Amino acid sequence: MPRRRKGVVEIGTGRRWPRPTVGAVSALGRAQLGEPRLMEKRMTPAAHQAAQIDTHALARYLEAALPGFKGPLTAEKTPTGQSNPTFLLSSASGRYVLRKKPPGQLLKSAHAVDREFRVMKGLGQTDVPVPRMLLLCEDPSILGTEFFVMEFVDGVVFWNPALPELDNAHRLRVYDEQNRALAALHSADPATIGLADFGRPGSYFARQRDRWTKQYRASETEYLADMETMIAWLNANEPADDGRVSLVHGDYRLDNMIFAKDASRLLAVIDWELSTLGHPFSDLAYQCMQWRLPNRDAMRGLADVDRHALGIPTEEEYIAKYCERMHIGAIPHWKFYLTFSFFRLAAIVQGVKRRGLEGNASNPERALKSGEMVPVLAAMGAGVIAG
Repeated sequence: MPRRRKGVVEIGTGRRWPRPTVGAVSALGRAQLGEPRLMEKRMTPAAHQAAQIDTHALARYLEAALPGFKGPLTAEKTPTGQSNPTFLLSSASGRYVLRKKPPGQLLKSAHAVDREFRVMKGLGQTDVPVPRMLLLCEDPSILGTEFFVMEFVDGVVFWNPALPELDNAHRLRVYDEQNRALAALHSADPATIGLADFGRPGSYFARQRDRWTKQYRASETEYLADMETMIAWLNANEPADDGRVSLVHGDYRLDNMIFAKDASRLLAVIDWELSTLGHPFSDLAYQCMQWRLPNRDAMRGLADVDRHALGIPTEEEYIAKYCERMHIGAIPHWKFYLTFSFFRLAAIVQGVKRRGLEGNASNPERALKSGEMVPVLAAMGAGVIAG
C-alpha cells in the first residue's frame, strides 16, 4: 500500500501543475476545473452559507476533539465540490481537509459524509489508497451540518483523461494504477474491515435503478425522451443477479484520484459519497464511459482522442487487465452495465441542476452549466441501447 504523505494537494490544470487547491469534486460528470471565481458570482443565500464556516467555533472544537490540533485556523473553500462543500484548513499544527454536508433541503440519502468517512477509514486497512481519516463530527451545532476532517495528500489530480501533461509511459502507468486500485477495491473483504453492513447485498442493479429513477423524478425539470427510453429498457433487460458483491466507489473516475507528482503511483482515491456494497461491474462500466465521451467543449473523454498514439489502452484492453487481476473471464451483459452507467450519471447531474435552480448548490452557476450535460448523457445512453 502506498505510503501517504502529508502536504498540499495540487490540482493539475495544464502542462504544469502550478495552481494549488484541494478536495474531492462531486459526482456530476465534471469535465474541467473552470474558473474558481465563478463561485463569487450571483451567489444565493444558501450558496453563500455553504461557502462559509465559523473558524472560531471549529478551532475550539478541534482543539478538544482532534489530538495534536492547535489553532487558530483559516478555512478556504475549494472552487470545486458541487455536492459536499470542501475546505482547506490551515492551522498552527498543519493543514487538513474538511468536507461537510451542504445547507438547505436535501434529497434523501444524498450528501452522506458519514459514509464517506466510514468507508475510507475501513479501506485504510487494505491495498486501496485513501487519505487517512482523522475525525467525524455528527453534531450539527458546530458548523450547521455534519462534517469530517482528513489528512492532506501531497500529489496531483488529472482532469483530462487524455493526460496531455504526461508522456506515453506515464499515461500508461496512470491507467494501470487506476486499474490496480479498482481491482483492489473489488477484492477487499467488507466484513474484515468492518463494512459488512455498508449496504444490502444482492439485487444491486434493481435497487439502484429504482433509487435513481426516483431521484431523477424528484429533480426532473423537463421531459427527456432518451431518459424515458433508458428507464424502460433497463427495466426490461436487467440480467439475473449473479451473486457478485463487493464494495463499490460509485464515482470511480480519474479526477477523483490523487497521484504522485511524477505520476508513478496512485496515492489516494477520494469522493466516496456514493460508495456502498454493490456489484463490481458497475464501477468498471462507469469508468469506461470515458472511452465513449468526447474530449471537447464541456466534456473530457477519449472518444475522439488518438489513444494508440498517446499510449492509452483501449476499453477492451483495460477491461481485460481488470479481468486478469480479478481472475475472471469475459464480462457478460456489458451493454446493460454501460447503459445503466449513463442513466445513473444523467440522473446525478440532473440532481445537481435542480440544486442549482433552487440555490442549494455549492456553486449554483457551475451547477446549471453542468445541467446542460443531462440530455447529452441521455442521448449517449440511448445510443448504447441502439447499438
